[in-house]
Amino acid sequence: MGLIEHAAQVFDEKIDDLKMNVQDELSALNAQYAGAMYDSILTTKLGKVVGWAQKNALWPATFGLACCAIEMMAMANSRWDAARFGAEVFRASPRQADLMIVSGRVSQKMAPVLKLIYDQMPEPKWVMAMGACSSCGGIFNNYAIVQGVDRVVPVDVYVPGCPPGPEALIYGIIKLQEKIMNEAGTPRARKKVA
Repeated sequence: MGLIEHAAQVFDEKIDDLKMNVQDELSALNAQYAGAMYDSILTTKLGKVVGWAQKNALWPATFGLACCAIEMMAMANSRWDAARFGAEVFRASPRQADLMIVSGRVSQKMAPVLKLIYDQMPEPKWVMAMGACSSCGGIFNNYAIVQGVDRVVPVDVYVPGCPPGPEALIYGIIKLQEKIMNEAGTPRARKKVA
């Protein structure tokens, strides 16, 4: 065997060793990251599906405190048809609801009851403040009225008006649905309310 053949054989062996090392490293990296990437993609897609289902099947809890409750009831009738947005099934039990629509003023005596009902709702849960009274206390700036329901429970969507009409409430539900889809697949961090 001549010098050239020997050099070619050594070169081929070195190339084969290098290929084996690269393949081993790639296999190790693939095993390390491919599973995590697959789990991440699967979780993200599953989160989007769950978010889509949640946004299209909102079950509001009935919590009407004042004149805004009349507009909330009007939203469910055939003219406005809240069923198009999946929010037609009003629940009397907080354990079966995932959306609390606080419509009207909240008195200081009613605030602990509101908090208790909110705590009884299963996760994920959302709160909508309907009207000026529940959003900021309205015209009743006195000691007996809570100046905004966000001092009692965390609020996701505010619907302005005194009272807001059914179309405003439906717009608020659409905005909440957008928020649910934007948060789909990510863990929710609820802000703490004293």
